[in-house]
Amino acid sequence: MNYLCQKKKQFWALLLAMLTFSVAAAQEGYNNSKFKQLDEKLPTPNVYRAGSGAPGHAYWQQRADYVIDATLDENKHRLDGSEKITYTNQSPDVLTYLWVQLDQNMRATDSDSYKIRQGKMREKMTVKSFEAMEGFPNYDGGHKIKAVKDAEGKDMKYIINKTMMRIDLEQPLKQGDQITVQIDWYYNINDRNLMGGRGGFEYFEKDGNTIYTITQWFPRMAVYDDVNGWQNKQFLGSGEFALPFGDYKVRMTVPADHIVASTGELKNAEEVLTEEQRKLFEKSKTADKPVVIVSQKEATKKEKKKSKEMKTWEFHAENVRDFAWGSSRKYIWDAMGVDIEGKTVMAMSYYPKEANPLYGQYSTEAVAHTLEVYSKHTIPYPYPVAISVEASNGMEYPMICFNYGRPDEDGTYSDRIKYGAISVIIHEVGHNFFPMIVNSDERQWTWMDEGLNTFMQFLAEQEWEEGYPSRRGYPENIVPYMKGEKGNIMPIMTNSEAIKQFGNNAYGKPATALNILRETVMGRELFDYAFKEYARRWAFKHPMPADFFRTMEDASAVDLDWFWRGWFYTTDHVDISIAEVTPFVIDSKNPDKEMAQLKKERDSRRPNMTVQINEKIDLKRRNEERPGLNDFYNSYDPLDVTAEQRAAYKRYYASLSSEEKALMNAKKYYYEIEFANEGGLVMPVIVEMQFEDGSTREERIPAEIWLKNEKNVSKVFVTDKPVAQFVLDPHRETADVDTENNYFPRKPQMSKFEIFKRDAAARGASRGQNPMQKAKKSKSVGK
Repeated sequence: MNYLCQKKKQFWALLLAMLTFSVAAAQEGYNNSKFKQLDEKLPTPNVYRAGSGAPGHAYWQQRADYVIDATLDENKHRLDGSEKITYTNQSPDVLTYLWVQLDQNMRATDSDSYKIRQGKMREKMTVKSFEAMEGFPNYDGGHKIKAVKDAEGKDMKYIINKTMMRIDLEQPLKQGDQITVQIDWYYNINDRNLMGGRGGFEYFEKDGNTIYTITQWFPRMAVYDDVNGWQNKQFLGSGEFALPFGDYKVRMTVPADHIVASTGELKNAEEVLTEEQRKLFEKSKTADKPVVIVSQKEATKKEKKKSKEMKTWEFHAENVRDFAWGSSRKYIWDAMGVDIEGKTVMAMSYYPKEANPLYGQYSTEAVAHTLEVYSKHTIPYPYPVAISVEASNGMEYPMICFNYGRPDEDGTYSDRIKYGAISVIIHEVGHNFFPMIVNSDERQWTWMDEGLNTFMQFLAEQEWEEGYPSRRGYPENIVPYMKGEKGNIMPIMTNSEAIKQFGNNAYGKPATALNILRETVMGRELFDYAFKEYARRWAFKHPMPADFFRTMEDASAVDLDWFWRGWFYTTDHVDISIAEVTPFVIDSKNPDKEMAQLKKERDSRRPNMTVQINEKIDLKRRNEERPGLNDFYNSYDPLDVTAEQRAAYKRYYASLSSEEKALMNAKKYYYEIEFANEGGLVMPVIVEMQFEDGSTREERIPAEIWLKNEKNVSKVFVTDKPVAQFVLDPHRETADVDTENNYFPRKPQMSKFEIFKRDAAARGASRGQNPMQKAKKSKSVGK
């Protein structure tokens, strides 16, 4: 009896263990599922951020208004400033201190940016590379804070930690309260050609003049929000910035012969512009092409004789998150009004003669084009101006951006320079929408502004001209990155400062993902509506990744968790293979038909090698020499149809229903295809069938086909005619990294090689004229 009890206990223990293992295995499978919902990765919805992706009913954000006076010293390359910040606490929290960003401190001599920068010695080193290793010891960088006072002029307690300054408050700042902080400061402007960076000065040795791009130049309030509290991550150089909205009144005192391009609207045109310039500006408001306000002739004349006087320009900007400006006597200036849903927006460009004729022809037109395309896909551009400044770099701020693109000295340029210039203008002007209006946190998530904006840039480029050579956006362009070494790739959802391959990760991959989402997964109608809804919901607010993900699903009724999980949270790539194709036809049971087909296949089969050689040598067989050896089986063909077989078929056919007879007589072809997910990233399956008669048919299968098995799935396709070739992803729309296994039967992919020829040109030297120069030379010779 005890023995039986013990055996029962062992049985139930074993059964329980098996059930536990089974449940655990099922749970593990679910946890690793590519279709698992993103609930555990996204923050829980609350009164501030709804589960739909929209701002919650209690959403709030802070406000910071600025009054700034700044003076530019061209001889010392120094900027002095005084600012008054009015900060409004609209949060439900009580604040006991404020955090202020001092981005210029990334150039201080003790900057962490220099300390963490990796470097290697090379056989050939430049002075710039040595100075970069040492952190440019001859440059006294960083914000120099001279005073921090309250509204009554009383000193406030503060501490500076690298690129962040904490101001301690004597009295807690409660909800609805305001506080005024006054800060006096200066900094030495960096040589941008030497040190790089988003702002700085560029000196032109030939004419002895300078262009200033004044960016991230004043102490700026950090964001305090419901997700992070204070966003006070240090600025190391990559993660740009997160800032609250506010109104700005800014006065810049600069050399009297300078032209200033700035965020905002000019408020004292009578004091800083000539009467003729003001007339031309008014004319430009209704012009259908750019009007030149300051000509190249006028700018060149000023370059030769510098003014020793100073002049103050005043600009006001409402509801912006930042403020930037440029100043130079070298500026050529043109402008044109653009109609954005009944409102005139001034598209303007400022550029030195070194950027002409390229910028004179294309810059303002590209600004206008960007405003029109982005307004169509997001919200109508809300600001009064949009400015492109040629400064041999690329960076964006509200209403103004700094771009590159200079022709050769003879005015000619390559197509790479032309389209590069147009693209960077579209991109930087486009940043007005992302993140200057849809105000995401660049310090944390670069892709939310760069990725979304690069996607929109792609749309604008494709609306510029047919065949525009877009660098990013097409799925096939991201393939080399996606199939690269995984140790050198990181998920899109990676903090800005930690990203490897910054351009591919934060620009190219998210832009491509959105293009695939639009064209292949959702379709344009659903995608465009949802994307526009995201822009509408979060204009002039601070969205987070979850708000974007949730809005795209909420406004489209498309479950996209599998897409965000794969493209944004993993480094998987797309590689779907046609593993096997098995053709089927209905067995008609008709002996005449079936046996005839078998005979055809038998007779068309190539003989094996032994038979071929025997035929070649005319081998004599014994039964040929002795016919008496032959009997019934020497003339018997097992594929000959008998009377009994025909009678059996007749009875079988008579037993079929009319529907079964119709199916049998339909002459259909059935192909069972097995697909294998080699890359890990689940995607829709797009199959093209190329028939023997030259016609084609396409089948599009949603990604959900992988729901029950993420590794292998099968699908049966029914056709009216035989298929010669199956092709997966025929339009190259999914970024599949291996196209050879997309064909069945396999179609080898050709690779090219070339005969090696030593390049006589020095490394980095020009390898010849651009096509425009060659055409000019050819035309000249022809004359």
